[in-house]
Amino acid sequence: MRAHDKDAVLGLVRATGFFTPDEVGVAEELIDVYLGRPDQKDYGIVVVEDEAAAGTPVGYMTWGPTPLAEDAYDLYWMAVAPSQQGKGRGKELVRWLEAEAGRRNGRVILIETSSQPKYHGTRQFYIDLGYKEVARVPDFYRAGDDRVIYAKYFR
Repeated sequence: MRAHDKDAVLGLVRATGFFTPDEVGVAEELIDVYLGRPDQKDYGIVVVEDEAAAGTPVGYMTWGPTPLAEDAYDLYWMAVAPSQQGKGRGKELVRWLEAEAGRRNGRVILIETSSQPKYHGTRQFYIDLGYKEVARVPDFYRAGDDRVIYAKYFR
């Protein structure tokens, strides 16, 4: 991700309708950390671009090494523009992370998401990519909204 991608990325995050204003604010904060402190190693951000639209970002992912865990990585945030969903953009981002974790001799990738009904497709997406539900924290985000954690082990 480059600095000139920021507005487009935040626009697609909002356009998905999945994230609250507070969550969009956190996404922006992480983007600012990534762009403003290139020496930090907590977060990485990648985008997938639409080459037909002059390289406009149509998907993005925030990821990083899991703090205090050996050879583990977190997929923190991912969003794909509604017009690009179902076209393999999200899969491209996840496969990029898997390859990057492999280059770093990664052991596991963890992904967390919500149990809300609107996230059913998201949860199925991760299952279809070979991730398994490994934990569920009831009422984590708010009453009736569980934290669902998926993992994929590589070694």
